[in-house]
Amino acid sequence: MTLAPAAPSAFASLPLSPEMLDNLQQLGYLEMTPIQAAALPPALAGQDLIAQAQTGSGKTAAFALALLARLNPRWFAVQSLVLCPTRELADQVSAEIRRLARAQDNIKVVTLCGGVPLRGQRATLENGAHIVVGTPGRVMDHLARATLTLEGLNTLVLDEADRMLDMGFLDNIRTVVQQAPAQRQTLLFSATYPDGIAALAQQFMRTPQRISVQASAAQVTIEQQFVEITPPQRLDAVAALLRHFRPASTLAFCNTKQQCKDLEVFLQTQGFSALALHGELEQRERDQVLAQFANGSCSVLVATDVASRGLDIAQLEAVINVHITPDPEVHVHRVGRTGRAGASGRAISLATLNDMGRVGAIEVYQKFSSVWLALDSLAPASGQPLLPPMRTLLMLGGRKEKIRPGDVLGALTNAEGGAAFTR
Repeated sequence: MTLAPAAPSAFASLPLSPEMLDNLQQLGYLEMTPIQAAALPPALAGQDLIAQAQTGSGKTAAFALALLARLNPRWFAVQSLVLCPTRELADQVSAEIRRLARAQDNIKVVTLCGGVPLRGQRATLENGAHIVVGTPGRVMDHLARATLTLEGLNTLVLDEADRMLDMGFLDNIRTVVQQAPAQRQTLLFSATYPDGIAALAQQFMRTPQRISVQASAAQVTIEQQFVEITPPQRLDAVAALLRHFRPASTLAFCNTKQQCKDLEVFLQTQGFSALALHGELEQRERDQVLAQFANGSCSVLVATDVASRGLDIAQLEAVINVHITPDPEVHVHRVGRTGRAGASGRAISLATLNDMGRVGAIEVYQKFSSVWLALDSLAPASGQPLLPPMRTLLMLGGRKEKIRPGDVLGALTNAEGGAAFTR
C-alpha cells in the first residue's frame, strides 16, 4: 500500500493537456490535495486503483481527470461509468465532471438515478453519451432494457464503494461489471477499507494499487470534544449544545432511523428548526429535506450514516455525534464533515459509561486524548434557539392551476392584517 504524500503537488506536473491545465487554473485548481497527488499518476498511467479517502478530500477530481484523459470525444459511446451510492452524490459528481470537462468540446455526461422516470433517461441515452454517472440499481435497469450498453467502456469508477456495500448493492454492482469489457481500468474509492472492499477488488480488479490518505490524522481546524451523559440526558444534551454554541448549521448523527425520528421530534418541540434524513424517506421527501438544509431554512439535520452518505455540505459549522459509532473510521468520517477547505469546525460526541470502550478505540485510532466538557457547564448563550436565516415556501400548483404573482404575494403576507411575512 502506498501512503499519500504529506505535501501537495502542482497539477502542472501531470501529463495533462495544456487545455486541461488552463481550465484547472481557471477553476482555482492550483495544487493537488494529498489523495490527488497520490492517485492521479497511477490512474493516468492506466493502473487499477483502490484509493481510501474521505468525502471532501478532492477524490472526485482525482478520478474525473483520469477518465477524461482516456476519453475520445469523437467516439460517441459510453466510455466511462461512475457508480455512486446515492442520487445526491451522483448529481455532485456529474456537476464536477462537467466543470472539469470544459477544456474538451462536446463531452456529454448523463446522470442515471432513481426517482426520475425511465422514459426521459432513455430518450437522453438514445442521443448518445460519453460518461454515465448513476446509482447501481438504475444503471442495472437500463442495462436490462438494453437502453444502455457498455461495449465501449474503458473506465469504471466505484465511488464510495464501502457505502454501496453497506446499502446492499453488491449484486447490482456484480451485474453491471459482468456487462463491462474485461480490458478496462477500474478505480475504486472508499472512505473505509472493510473486508468487503478487499473481496470486491479481488473479483473485479486487476492487480490494483492501493493508496490511502491517513484519515486518523486529526484536522487542526476541527475542535473535537466529548460530553459524558446518562442515557436519559441524551436529547436534552443535544438541545443544550445547540443553545450554548449556537451553530448556524449542524449535522447530528444517530445510529438508527428511530433515534433520528425521536431527536427530530424533540428538537422541533424545543423550538429548533430540525429535519431528519433516514432510509424511510421517499426520494421526493429526501430532496425537500436536503434543499431546506442547503438553503439555510433548516439549521439542524439529523441523519444516519447511510442516509447522509454522499452529501457534500459546504460550510458546516458543527457535527454532533448523538450516539457513538462502534467503528472509529466512521467516527473520523463523521467529524470530517465540518472544518473543510481550511474553515474551522466543531465536533462534539455524547458518551455514556457504556460508550467508553468505543471512545477509547477512537482515541487509539486518532492518536490523541479526548477533550471532555461537563454537561452542566453548557450555559445557554441565549434563551431562544438560533433560528435559521431563511424559510422555504412550498407552493403546490399543477399545470392546470397556474400560479400568478398575486398568489405569491398572498402567501408572503398575513391574511388577516396584511403585514409582511417575517420569521
